[in-house]
Amino acid sequence: MTTLMPLTTVFPGLVWAMAALALLQVSRRASLWRAGSAAPVAWLQSLAALPRRYLVDVHAVVARDAYASRMHAVVAGGLLAASLLTALAILPPLAASRAYWILVALAFAVTLAGSLLVGARRYPARQARLSAGRFQALPVLLLAYAAGGMLTALLLALGGGLATPFALSLAAAGGLGLAFEVRHGPMRHAAAGALHLVAHPRPGRFEGRPDTALQPLDLDAPRLGAAMPADFTWNRLLSYDACVSCGRCETACPAFAAGQPLNPKRLIHDLVATLSPAEPAYAGTPYPGGRAAQGPRGPLAGLIGPEARIHPDTLWSCTTCRACVEECPMMIEHVDAVVALRRHEVLERGALPEKAVGPVTETRQAGDPGGRPLGARTDFAAGLDLPVIAERGEAEVLLWLGEGAYDLRYGRTLRALVRLLREAGIDVAVLGAEERDTGDLARRLGDEATFQGLARANIATLSRYCFGRILTADPHALHALRNEYPAFGGHYAVVHHTAFLLELIRAGKLSPAKLPDLAVTYHDPCYLARYNGETEAPRAVLDAIGLSQVEMARSGRRAMCCGGGGGAPVSDVPGERRIPDLRMAQAAETGAGIVAVACPSCTAMLEGVTDRGPEIRDVAELLLQAVEAGR
Repeated sequence: MTTLMPLTTVFPGLVWAMAALALLQVSRRASLWRAGSAAPVAWLQSLAALPRRYLVDVHAVVARDAYASRMHAVVAGGLLAASLLTALAILPPLAASRAYWILVALAFAVTLAGSLLVGARRYPARQARLSAGRFQALPVLLLAYAAGGMLTALLLALGGGLATPFALSLAAAGGLGLAFEVRHGPMRHAAAGALHLVAHPRPGRFEGRPDTALQPLDLDAPRLGAAMPADFTWNRLLSYDACVSCGRCETACPAFAAGQPLNPKRLIHDLVATLSPAEPAYAGTPYPGGRAAQGPRGPLAGLIGPEARIHPDTLWSCTTCRACVEECPMMIEHVDAVVALRRHEVLERGALPEKAVGPVTETRQAGDPGGRPLGARTDFAAGLDLPVIAERGEAEVLLWLGEGAYDLRYGRTLRALVRLLREAGIDVAVLGAEERDTGDLARRLGDEATFQGLARANIATLSRYCFGRILTADPHALHALRNEYPAFGGHYAVVHHTAFLLELIRAGKLSPAKLPDLAVTYHDPCYLARYNGETEAPRAVLDAIGLSQVEMARSGRRAMCCGGGGGAPVSDVPGERRIPDLRMAQAAETGAGIVAVACPSCTAMLEGVTDRGPEIRDVAELLLQAVEAGR
């Protein structure tokens, strides 16, 4: 029978031993992170911000799944509280207090309840999006530690007992097992996740603003992009270890839903597995198509190739829509990894998908992915009064037309927008033949050199003129001009046409009538909603014209991609289905007769669905109809 005094030392000692083992496992893992390149981190500021980043930013994402939110709060809170309270019991005054041990027992009881919630998602049947393997042992280890710790604390509160050695052994088996799992198992995300939140490569995400611009690439660097794990910065390697394999990214990914060979969760695992020779086998949903990722391992091992762990088709399936990033509770940047890998493929190896070679070549040579004359960009405006800014040198608003201006269908949208601007008396002009492509397509495909050349050329052109704001109906152009050009010296006030039209309505410059007989569902463009946080202005315009709005199952920042971003239409990786078909099926479920859009890419992709049912109308087209009805 264990006496009371030694037990009050042994039990806290167990927790200290767990902490030491966990620290050892983290240090061994950190040796792998150090293989990455240097990255600046504001350590003091980020450490001070950690509680808020964890309790507010992370839990805002976790809370989207009510069950997972309750489970995580109970098990994580109970585990931390019980372990900390037990560790503090090494102090004699606390160890001698039976009331204190009752408090410890209550904390372990909370952990026990959380453990049962964890187990309920895996036993008797595991949820499809969750990984198996070592994750299946997690609820068992948690139960052992919680039950053993609770019994031990209760016995200490009662003065000891015959069952104490069994209870302590149970707690030790579970607790040390959890600590051991910090290196390769499911507990790794807890340690790596906390460090990742401190050293996050995009700290702006925690400051209430979209931090979505790609980081410029030093084109004079000895190696361009990422070909192996060591090419990533150390904090990005750390971030991949923060993955908890929850599968939220795979359920959000449009390419995965369409049966293309991409699963964001598997992609992150392959980045980790290539870095770590001892990484356990993947135990989640595979890439669609059933390819088993193989290839060498180690910091200098190649990541991309037909025989490597990541097949090129996986890389080119991504639409860069950031749905995976939006849903990740550990705030991992999947899209940044994809673009880094693409940059190496394109800039170092010239390994573009066959169908993307033409558009990229035309962009390099002609300043437009279609190779079309730049002066033809304004052909849509025949008969409209649309001045070219070079004729007078200034304008209140500079209208950036974008690639969509060449498309006959989207020309209708631009004509509607110009007519609305004229109705409101806005002084507007365009660049005309001086407007080149922003380079968005080239950059997402990995051709950073072409993007930077276009960005500098456009910035030089814009510097010759005076204007208040840049207005565009293209969210991809909006994002490039607003968020990515500043890194090259281009600082502009850029506004999307839906936000600008809302301003005009609220200022009384446009007076639309009500169109109450139309039911509409609005499709959020990824580069407007997720990349720039704008979800309300388009809906407010639709409200202003009295339309009956019905939301799709996935809307706002969590909307499903149309399939038109990231160069996916020109990469054209085959799948089991088409992404726009899936999105239009979601629209049809609402029963609305109109799908309102606000992006030329979305218009083209959704109108390309042959049996779509609902009509595709841009917000500007609907507003013009209402304004004309009000005359």
